[in-house]
Amino acid sequence: MSAVQKAFGATRALRNVSIDIAPGEVHALIGENGAGKSTLMKILSGAHRADAGSITLDGEPFEPENPHHARRNGIAMIYQELMLAPDLSVEENILLGAEPARLGWLDRTKRRELARRALAELQHDSIPLDVPVNTLTIAEQQIVEIARALVNQPKVLIMDEPTSSLTQVDTENLFRVIARLRERGVSVIYISHFIEECQRVCQRYTVLRDGESVGTGNMDSVKVSELIRLMVGRDLSEIYPRTPHQLGKVVLELNALAGDVKPRNASFKLRAGEILGIAGLIGAGRTETLRALFGLDRVSGGAVIVSGREVTRSSPAQRLASGIGLLSENRKEEGLMLNRSVADNLTATRFAPVARCGFINSRRQREAAKRWIEKLEVRTRGPEQPIGQLSGGNQQKIAVGRLLHHDARVFLLDEPTRGIDVGSKAQIYRLMGELAAQGRSIIFVSSYLPELLGVCDTIAVMCRGVLGEVKAVEEWTEQTIIAEAVGSGIEDRGLCIEDFQTMTPSELSERLWEFSARIAKVIDALPDTRMGRHIAGQLCRSGTSSAPNYDEATVAESRADFAHKINIAWKEMRETRGWLRYVSRLGMLPDKRMTPLIDESEQLCRILSSSVATAKGKARRPIAVASAITNSKSSINNPQSPLHQ
Repeated sequence: MSAVQKAFGATRALRNVSIDIAPGEVHALIGENGAGKSTLMKILSGAHRADAGSITLDGEPFEPENPHHARRNGIAMIYQELMLAPDLSVEENILLGAEPARLGWLDRTKRRELARRALAELQHDSIPLDVPVNTLTIAEQQIVEIARALVNQPKVLIMDEPTSSLTQVDTENLFRVIARLRERGVSVIYISHFIEECQRVCQRYTVLRDGESVGTGNMDSVKVSELIRLMVGRDLSEIYPRTPHQLGKVVLELNALAGDVKPRNASFKLRAGEILGIAGLIGAGRTETLRALFGLDRVSGGAVIVSGREVTRSSPAQRLASGIGLLSENRKEEGLMLNRSVADNLTATRFAPVARCGFINSRRQREAAKRWIEKLEVRTRGPEQPIGQLSGGNQQKIAVGRLLHHDARVFLLDEPTRGIDVGSKAQIYRLMGELAAQGRSIIFVSSYLPELLGVCDTIAVMCRGVLGEVKAVEEWTEQTIIAEAVGSGIEDRGLCIEDFQTMTPSELSERLWEFSARIAKVIDALPDTRMGRHIAGQLCRSGTSSAPNYDEATVAESRADFAHKINIAWKEMRETRGWLRYVSRLGMLPDKRMTPLIDESEQLCRILSSSVATAKGKARRPIAVASAITNSKSSINNPQSPLHQ
């Protein structure tokens, strides 16, 4: 791309920007929010037309007419703001616009295989392919977005903040995918505000500031401080600024809080002036905990105590009135009104300071908005500009500003720095410290471990819906947080994998038989509707884990064949878990019935996963454990199975 220019009205977004990427190169595109990174890549991917400049692809002039044209020519883009069709299924979204056909008809079998393969490459083939995307979490939707970009094996892959919603574990999986793409000669343009990520995966870099290229070079020869100086135009002395503050009395307490599915058990005490960080993997229940605490999701058990008074069943309006504010991770659909102005969004939950005689005073509203725009350094034409026209990072600043305008005493921040550049992050961290110094309390959910360790006073880790012990930040490292998040050190409810090391084959077979019978009862209880019949069919296919029928002697003789079939059983159990979660989300059956089944399916997934490793010789575990699973009566081919009947 050479001398590219682009203007939106009077705003010049790009000014003679040039960038070149070699085959098999991962190139970092770095800059502050509003620097022009996304605009430049939207031109390359066909979403925008450049006003001037040229593009060369494989040595030939290239001018993308639209995103579909760019995709056909091998250019795929993962957008910062998710671009999924919410009412279509996961499978349909992954292959949208690139559906395989046979003799003019849609090849559904191949489409399903391609979608499954793309998710498997990201280590997330447990995501059900038939559920609508709008039933997934934001992090799961980001996985689907990445899978859609990978499915067509592009020559140039643009990743715009691909890890903004991912946990550390999923980020590592993505890095391994990028390494494999490099080996295949795929060029990757990597846009991220995480400088250490860029240093780890990228070979070269280009820095944009105010729509212009201000630096380019080899990544291994530049320091982080130099990249930050190029980005913000000044030296940034401290990435994680600390403001001295004291912890006061308890202002918020959770006692064994439980939701419909998650959280299963969340307990902690939050003190005045405390910044409490919550870490965990995708699907661990962090977001669900904040939503239940704020009154958005139903609470099925436990208690919420605010300033010594129990308010478990309060509504979101009552929570706001009591001084509790929530910043949603889903900025686009829950955090902002994209068709309204910046001023409307900033003052949406507290009109008293900008009202007169019961009516909103436009002058007061504009003045209040200007104060927050200046304080948060938001790049906007003014308070009247529609917030949907701002960059993602500036939108996030407005979402934070709304809570500040509301004058909340307890801040529930769910991924507040998602999509924000390093300079703005330091500003948010400093603001959090100032709030803590004023006696405000903050619950800070983040998938980015360095910021949790750098900003928080205390940290707790959530694993499979259970919140672990709250400890001082000095007692944690990135390694110990990850170990807790994946289940090491947290005692799970019911049986754990270690319990099965001493189980006899018959005992384990009986456990799987009981699970099979319970799934068969779920199938019978599903409503006789189109959706109910569809889910019943899916559970019939995978719901009882069609394990191979082997005994110990046969396993010893044919370990390779056994490993293949036990791997199939493991994948089917993960599908079962996904469908059980979907039944629960739709409310088809009572939560008291579904939650234990979901928990049991998660346990069995871990057991089967461990057995796959045993069968492949990756772990030393008694062969009787793996053999017991294969002898289970729950096979769909077994005439004695309730599913077979």
